[in-house]
Amino acid sequence: WLLHEDQQLRGILFSEVIFDATGKKVLPVDRNNADDQRVIKAIGSACDEALKRLNLDGSVIQGIPRINEVSSHFEDKMREVLNAVSGFSCDFPRTADGKVQRSGYPDLRLLDEESKRVYYLDPKLYAAGGRESSFRTFYFEPKKATNKVRDDAVHFVVGFEHEPLRDGKWKFTRWGLVDLSNFRV
Repeated sequence: WLLHEDQQLRGILFSEVIFDATGKKVLPVDRNNADDQRVIKAIGSACDEALKRLNLDGSVIQGIPRINEVSSHFEDKMREVLNAVSGFSCDFPRTADGKVQRSGYPDLRLLDEESKRVYYLDPKLYAAGGRESSFRTFYFEPKKATNKVRDDAVHFVVGFEHEPLRDGKWKFTRWGLVDLSNFRV
C-alpha cells in the first residue's frame, strides 16, 4: 500500500516509511558513540566550510536569482569538503540500477571507512525564520525504480538558513543537523 501514489502518509515514523519502502533501517545517531561523534564533528566542519566558501563574493552561488537553483551547489560543496577528510567517502547515492540521480531523497551518501557506517545527508535551504514553518523542506517518494536508499544508515537533513537575496547576493547565516530516526511524516 505504501507504494501507491494516492496514499496520504501523515504521522507515520519516517523510519517506518523507509523500511517498508526499501527494506533498509534508519539507524539512530548515538551521541555517546565515538564513531558517531567523530562523523558529526566532521559534518559540522564541512557545514562551516560550505557556509564560508559559498558566502564569498566570488562564489558560484552569488548572482543566482532563485534559491531553488542554489541547493545543488551546497550538495556539491558538502561532497567536496567531506571527500577531503581522510577516511570518508562521500558521493551521490545510486538507484537500484546503479545510476546516479541528483533529484530525490537522499542527496548524499557518506561512508565512514573506519566504522563502515553509512550516513545519508540531505542538505536543504530555508529562509531565515522559516525553520519552524509547516512548509515541506524535503520529500521522499517511495518508488522502487528511483529509490536511492540502499543501506541501513543514519539519515540527516542538513538545514542551511539564508537571508533574503540582497543586491544579487545570498547570505547563509547558520546550519542545523536533524537526525531523522524519530521524524514523523
